[in-house]
Amino acid sequence: MDEGIFQAYEKEIQALEEEIRLLTEQYEDMRQESTFFSDEEILKAMKSLQGETEGETKEHESLSDLKAQLESLERDLSFLMEFTGIHFTSHSKKTVEKTPNKTVRKHKLAGRCHSLPFQLEFQLLEMQKDEKVSAVVSDLSIKMDSREDSNVSKFVSRTEECGDLITFFRSLSTYAEWHEHRRHTFLHFK
Repeated sequence: MDEGIFQAYEKEIQALEEEIRLLTEQYEDMRQESTFFSDEEILKAMKSLQGETEGETKEHESLSDLKAQLESLERDLSFLMEFTGIHFTSHSKKTVEKTPNKTVRKHKLAGRCHSLPFQLEFQLLEMQKDEKVSAVVSDLSIKMDSREDSNVSKFVSRTEECGDLITFFRSLSTYAEWHEHRRHTFLHFK
């Protein structure tokens, strides 16, 4: 057999082995997600699905209510994005740990605030005690292009240390708005 063909087959085999490895990891992640639900939760979900199929007439009424509610939520989201200038382009979450009283999820967010792109990664620990749910942000990592202003990199470092997402988004919105004004002003004088 020709050596070139043999190498091409070897490369194809390696690519297939890599694809198998990635698919196996995805399968394990999905299987791990599904094991977080107890038998009781699965039965409850099945019963609710059975109840939905039996109530076909109610479904049509609730479907129009759901559409109206969805349209209202979309209008609210559009208003908030316009008001704050923050537009999320992607979001993913992965459950790391789940117990009856505690859930740990890893979130990844990406977006733009006016013209400034940002990426966030953090873990959210949700603890439930009685009827109350509390959430704590940890392992916050923020990626922004802060070459223009050293104060931005200092602000990002402080925010990562304290894990305060609300302050981050408020400050980012204000900074990005004024950054846009400065950019337009400097373009005017060029």
